[in-house]
Amino acid sequence: MPDRASYNIIFWFFLILFLASIVMLGWLIWPFISIIVLAAVVTGIFNPVYRLIIFKDKISSPFASFLICMLIFFVLFIPIVFFVGILSKEAFDLYTTAKSALLNDQIKDLLANSRVLEKINFLLSHFNIEFTGEHLNKAISEIGKIVGLFLYEQAMSIASNMFAFLVNFFLMLLVVYFLLIDSDRLVSFIVNLSPLPKEQDEKLIQKFKDMGGAILIGNGLGGLIQGTLGGIVFMLFGFKSPFLWGVIMSLLAFLPIVGIGVVFIPAAIYLFLTGCIGSGIFFIIFYVILSGSIEYIFKPKLVGHRVKMHQLLVFFSIIGGLKLFGILGIIYGPLVVTAFLTLTDIYHASYQKLVGNKQLTIND
Repeated sequence: MPDRASYNIIFWFFLILFLASIVMLGWLIWPFISIIVLAAVVTGIFNPVYRLIIFKDKISSPFASFLICMLIFFVLFIPIVFFVGILSKEAFDLYTTAKSALLNDQIKDLLANSRVLEKINFLLSHFNIEFTGEHLNKAISEIGKIVGLFLYEQAMSIASNMFAFLVNFFLMLLVVYFLLIDSDRLVSFIVNLSPLPKEQDEKLIQKFKDMGGAILIGNGLGGLIQGTLGGIVFMLFGFKSPFLWGVIMSLLAFLPIVGIGVVFIPAAIYLFLTGCIGSGIFFIIFYVILSGSIEYIFKPKLVGHRVKMHQLLVFFSIIGGLKLFGILGIIYGPLVVTAFLTLTDIYHASYQKLVGNKQLTIND
């Protein structure tokens, strides 16, 4: 039987090999990490439907998983391909309009006719501040260029790399197919491999499932409703590029605090400045009703209160995720924060006292 020193050498040698294998495995799957994470989130969303099909229809797991993959194909793939062409055209039009003098001339004419700058500067004169038309010109043009270029690049990255998009999407479906079938075994494998207690592993996994559901079901459907209705209103009132504005509102709906108000409030102000007082009032009322009903009635009813995160933290997690990961940062950002908050809860519940006792022992 090996002595203590030999056992320690064997253990550390095994640990080095094990960690090296984990690093190599991570290196191998890193090019597909976005596909795997997205597939895991989508699997968590459609897993209840998969369970329902198996329970009700008494069919085999592989066939039920295949049916779910077909459902995902029709729900996600076809709308993306159908809308990407429209989005790229309207986003490019917004970018070129903001970049050219056309938007600047429109703003100058609007400010000259409404004399709004005189009224604003009269109020700001008490603070020795002056606001010129050039400032507003530059700000609006820059916002238009940034938003238009971002959406155009996202749409064109899909359109110009359609083959890569097809491959990645069907790889995601392949991962979803096997995750639906083997998700229980995979969770058991992770729980058994983790040195954490079983209840802590299950809590961490459940939090990821809850956040995935909140993002795709709550925020996704809520954003789709707000973007669709907002785009329809923009179209009825004669605004240009209503599809583009609908997409922008769908994305902004993910952000707490600001939401679709970033689009609706400036649109209402524009209507006030052009003399359409009734239309401007309608826009404000419509925004308050739509945003309030989604945030305080629809989302709580749909996802419940399982995922509790401060609104400011959600805001920065999505903004940071968009900056780091692109459009998928809407999903990745909140998941990263969820992992941190869940581990923080586990630390407070299980390890804080242990660390405090060790510090007391060292001080003694």
